[in-house]
Amino acid sequence: MRKHLKKKTMKTKQTSNQNKQVKTGNTGLQNRSEQLNGQTAKTPERPDNRIPIDFDLRRANRTLPTDKVLNLLREEAPRFYELAEVVGKWIWIQFTEKQPREITAVLAQLGFHWNNTRQVWQHPCGEALKEAASYDPRERYGSRFPADTKAA
Repeated sequence: MRKHLKKKTMKTKQTSNQNKQVKTGNTGLQNRSEQLNGQTAKTPERPDNRIPIDFDLRRANRTLPTDKVLNLLREEAPRFYELAEVVGKWIWIQFTEKQPREITAVLAQLGFHWNNTRQVWQHPCGEALKEAASYDPRERYGSRFPADTKAA
């Protein structure tokens, strides 16, 4: 003998005003094309405070080898050169506190990217990796600060 089970549904309470809106189709919701046509109340746009970056130059800078990036830092951003740490073939720059947008824009333009895990700005020097290292690259490859070495 087979029992017929009634499907359980969750009951909700709607006000009479909500019922009228559903019946008349006046729920205030709009389909995608109505939204894109500007028939919705738009939120005011925030001004774009980002500093413009030349992405073609950034891509070119990311392919430079380590010695050329160091020369670029020495000539165009000596303060960054003083902080630069060479880890393997990569260059890392670390600050003690968050930097203003002007500084981060210059780093991005030079080809650096922010590594949130290690809390450093990194430049791949043409050696882009597919995935992040699970080890500390400083221990595996060693590191040095070029600004600390004296010119002969």
